Amino acid sequence: MTNSIKTVAVFWGGRSPEHDVSIITGLQAYQAFDRSAYKPMPVYVDTLGRWWVGEGLEQRSTYLLTDEYCRKHLTQVTLDLNANNPRPQLVAVGKTGLFCAKAKTFEFDIAFLAFHGLFGEDGAIQGALELANIPHTGASVRSSTMMMSKSGTKEALDGADVPLLPHTVIRRPGQRLLLTADELKAATSGVEFPVIVKPNHLGSSIGVAKANNAEELNAVLPAVFKFDDAAIVEPFVENLCEYNVAVMRTAEGTIITSAIERPKRSDELLDFKQKYLSAGDNKTGTKMPGEGLSQGMLSLTRDINPEDLTKKQQKDLRHWAATAFDILDAAGCPRIDFLCNEQTGEMWLNEINPMPGSFGHFLWEAAPENPLLFTELLNNMLDEALTLHGRRQLPPDPTPEDARLFKRK
Repeated sequence: MTNSIKTVAVFWGGRSPEHDVSIITGLQAYQAFDRSAYKPMPVYVDTLGRWWVGEGLEQRSTYLLTDEYCRKHLTQVTLDLNANNPRPQLVAVGKTGLFCAKAKTFEFDIAFLAFHGLFGEDGAIQGALELANIPHTGASVRSSTMMMSKSGTKEALDGADVPLLPHTVIRRPGQRLLLTADELKAATSGVEFPVIVKPNHLGSSIGVAKANNAEELNAVLPAVFKFDDAAIVEPFVENLCEYNVAVMRTAEGTIITSAIERPKRSDELLDFKQKYLSAGDNKTGTKMPGEGLSQGMLSLTRDINPEDLTKKQQKDLRHWAATAFDILDAAGCPRIDFLCNEQTGEMWLNEINPMPGSFGHFLWEAAPENPLLFTELLNNMLDEALTLHGRRQLPPDPTPEDARLFKRK
């Protein structure tokens, strides 16, 4: 890092069922940036996919934004895809949707991604940024895509030293939300009930359901297919509890893990509201910098470094999480979630969250080794973004001389 202050475009929102959670995560990160080294610039992506910059985006009370507010107080922008710009830039969009004759630009140095779910966490935005040669936090396009696919994660880890549940993928039948009798029979061939049905590419427990037979499975599929083009079906785990741990790579290349958390639950399934709306009087689950670990999402929803885990279980969880992180060539600070049969002690990797809610900063603050405050965690992510971006650089003319078909001038 140089002594000059770098401008960080902090992206949140997006065209995802997890849009609202992304706002919370983005606002938390925005407040926690080290202002002596970074100047954060909020970039809000609304539910229609429009990008906005301007004052007021950093105020939680502003959301959700109306079209009237956006037109009056904000500037709609788009990403300049020129990979040779001296600095990355967003360009103001005219009223007709075309670039203004002398469009205003908003320059920045690094893109900090606080998206959740589709079109943000899954490699979509990473592709645009890498096309424009812009450093960004988190994993690459390829790794983000694999991690956001529950089935893709399992396939990538097949044969590795990581326990996995068997699974079946059921794809949405065209524009329909229900399978025909023949399609259902084919899809459930070999499936043993009861099962858990989940969207293959979403998080935050959206669309998760239990099915005791094929008819119930078909009945819950529309809720999945409304938001995702594929459902993943896995055996239902009895006596279920979950353990989560975040992972990152240090500047020296060492993979480290955070504290382990055990989410509390009152039902068979930990649903979206339990994850994000069960925090005492803080109904959005927001934990702002300076609040203790007893505040926000942590107050009633999880145990940090739970005492019921044996030393071997802790060692296994950390080993499996680090192995998955390494195989998938992950970056940032993904949280890796595990399922456990509390009675038998069996454990399986459930899914990887490339951009966990709040970036799992409370897990790093409570890490048994190498604890990190939220601001330190963000600094590490930004430093890593610049390092990885440097490794991806190509020559100005990347075509090898023996592959050039046209004369260079």
